[in-house]
Amino acid sequence: MKFGLFLELSVSRPATPEAEARVFRHSVQDAVLADKLGFDHVWVVEHHFLAEYSHSGAPEVLLGALATATKQIRLGHGVVVCVPEINHPVRVAERIAVLDILSDGRVDFGTGRSSTWTELGGFYGDPDTTKQSWSEYVETIPRMWNSPLFSHQGVTFSIPERQILPRPIQLPHPPMWVAVSSPGTEIDAAERGLGWLGVNFSGYDALAVRIEKYRAIQAELELDPAFRRQNNTVYTVNFLYCHEDADYAAERGGRLATEFQYLADQNLHTREVVVTPAYPTLGGIPTIAQRDAGSEKSKGVPEGACVGTPDQIVETIERWQSIGVDGINFIINSAECLDAEEARRSINLFAEKVAPRLKPGVVTLAGA
Repeated sequence: MKFGLFLELSVSRPATPEAEARVFRHSVQDAVLADKLGFDHVWVVEHHFLAEYSHSGAPEVLLGALATATKQIRLGHGVVVCVPEINHPVRVAERIAVLDILSDGRVDFGTGRSSTWTELGGFYGDPDTTKQSWSEYVETIPRMWNSPLFSHQGVTFSIPERQILPRPIQLPHPPMWVAVSSPGTEIDAAERGLGWLGVNFSGYDALAVRIEKYRAIQAELELDPAFRRQNNTVYTVNFLYCHEDADYAAERGGRLATEFQYLADQNLHTREVVVTPAYPTLGGIPTIAQRDAGSEKSKGVPEGACVGTPDQIVETIERWQSIGVDGINFIINSAECLDAEEARRSINLFAEKVAPRLKPGVVTLAGA
């Protein structure tokens, strides 16, 4: 079982320059601590125009800082929005390669296509073509890195013959992932040999069925090893609050989960503004009105959250492991709803009393 941090860079209103700077500073400090504690990944998301929920509009810049501030932890650039109006594929290939060089081969490349009209519409992107553009990106970018000269005449973008430079250290390319939220995306991932980067919160039973299908497809997959590196790893996202007192952990962890869900709920309606078959309906997610009316789905600690005592969290993670999950990316704070030092005490206790029971090589920094 592997563990990572998932950095959303949420900033509560009013988002003053001081508040934004504090969130970025704390995110760097959290990543450095996770590196010292032996965590495997730190992922930095890409979002645009989503006030409060995520101010991570230039993740490559933050990842560049982390490349020099950390030593061993892998740096997840994800997910990169694979839409030409937002990120040209050549520019994506270039910056992933630079990050891989600066980090001495520690970059993971997460892909996606955005999920809200707020973001796509802000760049005049067409929601009906994002699945096509994403597919073209994941097929062509590895070839940019492994071809002496590259050209492409495609559906959503075209490139005349050029040498794409620089090239990443990892061969044939850094591990590739896709953000999996809507049912069916795991099939797209499996058919292309991409890792499953879970970005929403699912219960055990629903996820187990999807993982089984994903693994079955991956087992039959054949990729050209000169250009493509298969990744059949399943990561989920989760909340982390670890404390010796179970009731206290539930209260503080519940606050973290509720704050994050509150911020995420504000973006739900923007998924429904432009009706398109490219994005399934969000019928299974409670609306803001349901939440305000007391929907239990959006309050407190969700099923399978890594919130509780060390023993409780070990039991929870073992349950995830039993259904085929290989790794968990943790959200340890949201819009600074917890004191930064409190969040670090939680992660340090996790490294001291949870991680060693599930994987070797994790060390603890007393008092960190």
